[in-house]
Amino acid sequence: MSKKRMVIALGHKDLGFTLPEQKAAVARTATMIGDFVEDGYQVALVFSNAPQVGMIHTAMKNLTESNPEQYVNTPLHVCSAMSQGMIGYDLQNAVGADLVKRGIYKTASTIITQVMVDPYDESFYNPIKCVGKLMNAEEARKEEENGNHVEMISDGVFQRVVSSPTPKSIVEIDAIKALLDADQVVIACGGGGIPVLRQGNNLKGAAAVIEKDRTAALLAKDVDADILLITTAVDHVSLNYGQADEKAIETMSIEDAKQYIRDGHFEFKSMQPKVEAGVDFVESGKDRKAIITSMELAEKAVDGLAGTTIR
Repeated sequence: MSKKRMVIALGHKDLGFTLPEQKAAVARTATMIGDFVEDGYQVALVFSNAPQVGMIHTAMKNLTESNPEQYVNTPLHVCSAMSQGMIGYDLQNAVGADLVKRGIYKTASTIITQVMVDPYDESFYNPIKCVGKLMNAEEARKEEENGNHVEMISDGVFQRVVSSPTPKSIVEIDAIKALLDADQVVIACGGGGIPVLRQGNNLKGAAAVIEKDRTAALLAKDVDADILLITTAVDHVSLNYGQADEKAIETMSIEDAKQYIRDGHFEFKSMQPKVEAGVDFVESGKDRKAIITSMELAEKAVDGLAGTTIR
């Protein structure tokens, strides 16, 4: 493989929270992706979908409640598939348009991606991901009667909470590899992938949300990438984040990163999965690096001039 490969995991900020925001955000994001393609990288994209899948889940639930004779509940894994198509559609068009402006004629393709999870994963017993509409106590009671786990997230406000299992394998990995080998831009594993369980010859969707950075690390390993780039809302990883003695980290060894995690330096629902994903990727092969930074500093970070690099 002559070209270097990069897997980019895009955060919420780089995709927007509503459809109009998404249109504007993906145009800016496409410029970053175009820069890397122009620099000679083969690029695979993974994206966050939390706001979008929540919007779809809420809309479908409201539709069902308002007209139960015509509509039925839409499972979370189907909402995830819808969000992959919705975000991927805007993203592939924005990337394609940016590349044409540069005189680069290659397609950007979205793959609706399923990711295998273990039915005995510990997270199925300890759900942590909030999804869907905010509910009052009566709505929460009905949700629990339907077999879903609900938690109070603030005084009198409830929300459904689902598990976040570890991704084990990417079902469509051969298609992703084929597109990368053909030097095309690939958009895959949106939202961490649609979590599925094997039942005989069939795959059954699970009521869960996979952490997208963990799936991005798995994808990066599977396609033998050189770089895993995770974009987020901050410019770099910090120790003592938000405190008077906050300290930016420019580089971390695998050992340093693991020690920081053990010491509880990173919030376990936001920064910790990113650092863990970076460690997982870097320690799986030689000469690999993971970078955590903002989209605005992504190119500088890849050149070692910004962000946090795990090597």
